[in-house]
Amino acid sequence: MQLSIVEIAKPADTNVIVGQSHFIKTVEDVYEALVQSVPGIKFGLAFCEASGPCLIRHTGTDAALEQSAVEAASAIGAGHVFVVILGNAFPINVLNQIKSVSEVCTIFCATANPLRVIVAEDGGGRGVVGVIDGSSPRGVEGASDQADRHAMLRRFGYKK
Repeated sequence: MQLSIVEIAKPADTNVIVGQSHFIKTVEDVYEALVQSVPGIKFGLAFCEASGPCLIRHTGTDAALEQSAVEAASAIGAGHVFVVILGNAFPINVLNQIKSVSEVCTIFCATANPLRVIVAEDGGGRGVVGVIDGSSPRGVEGASDQADRHAMLRRFGYKK
């Protein structure tokens, strides 16, 4: 088995969700979950088929984001993995809906940070071992950091 790290390239000011599901129906069901979650959502979705023709299936509401999702899924190259690139929405707006799709087995990450995916390959296929999401902590928040966090959440409208 060989381990490698795949850096996920995505457009600036976007978020990425990487998950695993178990059926080709994922593409249409995740699409429906996304468009029903946020009116006017911009996203691209790609899914790595794991049997049959083993194609990268894709859809979306924005051609550039769809192409970015296809490129990310292709770079990962692991069966039944899907990638969603979000343009004008945050993962918090769609994660519960994606997780409720019956084909979805797990979510590896949902982030705007630089993302690296750890992939294992055994000659017969590839699988996601885990992800490296952003940077390591540089310390523990203090009182002013807590105040900044509280203010940011209220500025974004997530808390009152």
